[in-house]
Amino acid sequence: MKVYEAYELAIRAGMERDPRPADEVQRVLDRAKEAYDKLPDDRRELFDPERLWNPYTDSRFSVMADEARDIEAECLMWGIDIGPAEVLLADRLREKGRTVSALVAHHPIGTARTKFPEVMWMQTDMFHEAGVPINVAEGLMRPRMDDVLRGVMGSNYNQGADAARLLGIPLFNVHSPADNMVQRYLTDLFDSAEPRTLGDLVDVLYREPEFRQAARYNSPPEIMVGKKDARCGRIICKMTGGTSAPKEMYEKLAQAGVGTVVGMHFPDSHYDEARKNNVNLVISGHMSSDSLGVNLICDVWERHGIDVLPCSGFTRFSRN
Repeated sequence: MKVYEAYELAIRAGMERDPRPADEVQRVLDRAKEAYDKLPDDRRELFDPERLWNPYTDSRFSVMADEARDIEAECLMWGIDIGPAEVLLADRLREKGRTVSALVAHHPIGTARTKFPEVMWMQTDMFHEAGVPINVAEGLMRPRMDDVLRGVMGSNYNQGADAARLLGIPLFNVHSPADNMVQRYLTDLFDSAEPRTLGDLVDVLYREPEFRQAARYNSPPEIMVGKKDARCGRIICKMTGGTSAPKEMYEKLAQAGVGTVVGMHFPDSHYDEARKNNVNLVISGHMSSDSLGVNLICDVWERHGIDVLPCSGFTRFSRN
């Protein structure tokens, strides 16, 4: 399998586990096609062609995409965050004889960085599925998306990508597709285990190797709002959708009957809001949860004979 084919495989694996209805995912692609068709000729060459098949603006092949169509995907070096340091590390490993076919980031980099807030829109369907009226979910999400967009507009989005380009190392990232994987995995896990209390819920997380490994590094799952013996009520996972939702969503989730939200991490402003609305918050862990989603993608690659070299916060555990 070629490197670019491995990238496409990762995106499509995430699409199969997207929390939205399939027609909503297709609508994202349809809107991109409509936008492209309306462009004047002098702007079409600037259009991001991946938008026509990849619905996740936070996941892109940023460096040497054309060359990657001819490079064998023997070993992909994957880290949660990839910057110039990781690029230099990959180049040094190559010098020492280690095969590194391409670099893979989880968090958005390069072409994926400045547009990643667009994927936050998928949260409107997630909260609607939890019982929040769609008009309310959309109304709350728009200002939050605008806030996040303003935050990334000034970022040096190509710093790591430029380093990879100078050293001739293909670079892409897979964000929402991997987060979709962990969203589905943990949702199914809790549905099956049916934890009664928050302590039971944390015990369920401890069964997974990524969370056990994080605990060894003093980053275990934590109950942030609620008590160990408090009953969970209805549990929802918030693992995908770019970044955190607006804090005002907790009032609507409580009204919809949600008792506990499990997330990778939460902003400080969310704790008081959740406490005020009697919604429990459990942090599963950022690096551990990201690693779980990335591992599920890597398992797909492994079944195609692709080796993965973990770095930069990613811990590899195979479920094959």
